[in-house]
Amino acid sequence: MTTRPASRIRLLTGTVLALGLAAACAVTPTTTPAAPAPASSAMPATSAPASSAAAPSTSSASPAALRTADATALALKMADTSLGSIVVDGKGMTLYMFAKDTPGVSACEGQCLVNWPPLLGRPTRGAGVDDSKLGSFVRKDGQTQATYNGWPLYYWVKDVKPGDTTGQNVQTVWFVLNRDGAPIKA
Repeated sequence: MTTRPASRIRLLTGTVLALGLAAACAVTPTTTPAAPAPASSAMPATSAPASSAAAPSTSSASPAALRTADATALALKMADTSLGSIVVDGKGMTLYMFAKDTPGVSACEGQCLVNWPPLLGRPTRGAGVDDSKLGSFVRKDGQTQATYNGWPLYYWVKDVKPGDTTGQNVQTVWFVLNRDGAPIKA
């Protein structure tokens, strides 16, 4: 039986530890799918018929592309805007209701979901909202969508920063909500 010098054992032990640490710290590259860009003909504010808001297309959002919002976004609150005090997510992004929806039922599918991503998850109370109006339902695709006063909530893909309200009155079917959960049709 031969004995190895202590330095060689330390070298081997150090190599094994280094390889184990490298394997434990290795990051598998992942990519988060970017939000699909709207088609160049995506829902102009006045010229397209309202029915196109829910028309399916080959670039429709799949359930896998939809992501549940984080806890901060799900803390709904009120924000003062040029449209009055409106319901926004916890990060200040404007939320909209779709006039073709009924309380607890979404009529937005296909291309509509690309342009109007739903707020997914169960909402919580933030500053100023009426917590009795908070709710959620399970969409046909199995995802839980947040509601306010029964209305399913959506973002507008062209709103890029908190306070943007460019989705207001698009095709006369998309509206922001007041504290009572009624659409503001201004």
